[in-house]
Amino acid sequence: MIDIIWGSAREKPVSSKSLADELSSIAGLSGYLYLGYPVIGSPTGPIKFDALLVSDTAGLVGFDLVEGTELGDFQSRQDDIASMLDVRLKPHAGLKDKRALKFEIGVVTYAPAKSVIPTVEDPYVISNRNSLKETINAFKWQCDDAVFKNLLAAIQVVTSIRAGKLKREPKKKDSRGARLKRVEESIANLDQHQSQAVIETVEGVQRIRGLAGSGKTIVLALKVAYLHTQNPEWRIAVTFNTRSLKEQFKRLINNFTIEQTGAEPDWENIDILNAWGAPGDSEREGIYHKYCRTQEIGFYDFSSAKLKFGDGKEFSGACGEAIKAKQSVTQVYDLLLVDEAQDLPAEFLRLCFGFLKEPKRLVYAYDELQSLTGSSVLPPEELFGVDAEGNPYVLLNTEEGATPKQDIILEKCYRNSRPLLATAHALGFGIYREKGLVQFFDQDNLWIDVGYTVEEGELRGGENVVLARSPDSSPLFLEEHSPVDDLIKFHRFNNTKEQTNFLVESIINDIQEEELRPEDIVVINPNPLTTKREVGAARDLLFSRSSINSELAGVSTSVDVFSKSGSVTFTGVFRAKGNEAGMVYIINADDSFVGWNKSATALERNRLFTAITRSKAWVRVLGIGKNMDGLIEEWDALRKNEYKLKFRYPTKEEKMELHLINKELVGAKRGKHRKIKAQRDMLIEAAERGDIDVDSLISDLQKIQKPRSKK
Repeated sequence: MIDIIWGSAREKPVSSKSLADELSSIAGLSGYLYLGYPVIGSPTGPIKFDALLVSDTAGLVGFDLVEGTELGDFQSRQDDIASMLDVRLKPHAGLKDKRALKFEIGVVTYAPAKSVIPTVEDPYVISNRNSLKETINAFKWQCDDAVFKNLLAAIQVVTSIRAGKLKREPKKKDSRGARLKRVEESIANLDQHQSQAVIETVEGVQRIRGLAGSGKTIVLALKVAYLHTQNPEWRIAVTFNTRSLKEQFKRLINNFTIEQTGAEPDWENIDILNAWGAPGDSEREGIYHKYCRTQEIGFYDFSSAKLKFGDGKEFSGACGEAIKAKQSVTQVYDLLLVDEAQDLPAEFLRLCFGFLKEPKRLVYAYDELQSLTGSSVLPPEELFGVDAEGNPYVLLNTEEGATPKQDIILEKCYRNSRPLLATAHALGFGIYREKGLVQFFDQDNLWIDVGYTVEEGELRGGENVVLARSPDSSPLFLEEHSPVDDLIKFHRFNNTKEQTNFLVESIINDIQEEELRPEDIVVINPNPLTTKREVGAARDLLFSRSSINSELAGVSTSVDVFSKSGSVTFTGVFRAKGNEAGMVYIINADDSFVGWNKSATALERNRLFTAITRSKAWVRVLGIGKNMDGLIEEWDALRKNEYKLKFRYPTKEEKMELHLINKELVGAKRGKHRKIKAQRDMLIEAAERGDIDVDSLISDLQKIQKPRSKK
């Protein structure tokens, strides 16, 4: 079976689709077909590949696609494809034997519209619809599976994208520093599914959902780089809620563009902006502020928005008013990507949608369990509104096999080990909470989509069920570096002084004995309003006892910087979003135990979930008093069940009492929209073929519409 990755193939859409259809129909052919990928740098500028087949049966085949019937100088184009692939692959030691690659590079000019194929001499190959099967079957992969895996990794061009900035040189074989080095080396590459998410390109809206640590931020950054290399003339913006993500986005986009093309990106056409923004220099710019400035309408800062729209409605109110203020919008961007959509109001996403030129290329990514504001991301049909007839502006095709994919779920977690992620989910949902669940997935299948397997029972109301993460969704290397009981620990204290002393002594030991760098350590306070006050004593004590420097993210550092080399990072949970560390300390975790109602409790627990999932190795959860006792009881129940989620599955009625996550437009309403869209598409195709009389159809529709308009 061929897995097709639909990249940016706008220039040759007909031949691209034909190639995908024909290759998919060849029995026994397996592997990956990339359309509009890769882009390889050359002395004359980036060379864009029309298509590339990486197959464990046919080998490596590059395609030169022809839209019409004129072949042109196909020999030169084929020579360029072969040469550039050879240059790209030879630096990879596992792919070559002395000076030559271990396999042949095949190149085919595919002209589906050409009825008669001219005879050509080797090594040149031309094919059309009728001859493609024979052409492909003539290619054979001669190497073993290891070489094929190395080839696939080399084609994806994402090596060392997660690796640390500085090389580690621990002196102790089994210190935390040495173990963290091994973990970082193992997670340096993206997996195949993440790579597909980077390349998969939609001429419209695309949604990416995934767990914390599944790579959403990295996927968005690399998608910017990929589409920028494909379409350098596009105006592209990437936006987010957490200011400290700015430098991370810039680094990833820059590195990947250089890796792809050998040159830095054209930053004149790429904006990395936070969601709100403010007047001043370019560093303060944000999407909302730029929208107001571009449309020449009034701008609200936080204080004025709070005064006008009320507490908690500042940004939604400001964006909503901006949308209403201008009917004819000056559209600026060709592509806009939104990270952390769960923390941004629906009005902001609608503003982004309006800021885009046709065909409204908007990519938004989120994980609702990381919502720090209590908001939920609406189904796309509701999120982007409806037209005068009540039809949604955006209707995602979420069916399996849809091409290109508009709805992508990243189910594999490459940051958090199985015990860490299970702890975060158990506490986040309230799985072992004495008073019962506090929130739940709206759709039952999402448990499977995010990487859980059903070990016992069924995902059905009233059933007892046991859910567990598998090695496929939570790679074992993330937990095998340390004893399970060392990966995450909970500590209860009688007062703040005890907690502070334990925190400081633990950090000193991590750095002086365990060879962690100060920047490997992050201390998170779940309550964003109290962080500056709560961490002051610990920072002072840390320096007075050991001269270890620390920073309070966004306060003692620039708002766009999360951590500094040589300093421990103290932060509130909002600024921690999108960032990660080897060792995470969570203080005052007892604040997350309970809220005044289930919605407030869900919000508090989401903050704890977010804090736990910042770690790629170890977590220490610290708290005070009886509420901390309650959290520890829940965690102990999870440990006794071997980090599996064991609970009674809620009924539909019981779900309605909970905070629901990832709600979708379901049932008849979604089915109706899909059916109408499918029937419309069939009518258009029939009209193009001449199978129906368009004028007669229009006349019939007008007859139906007239009586309705009189009602």
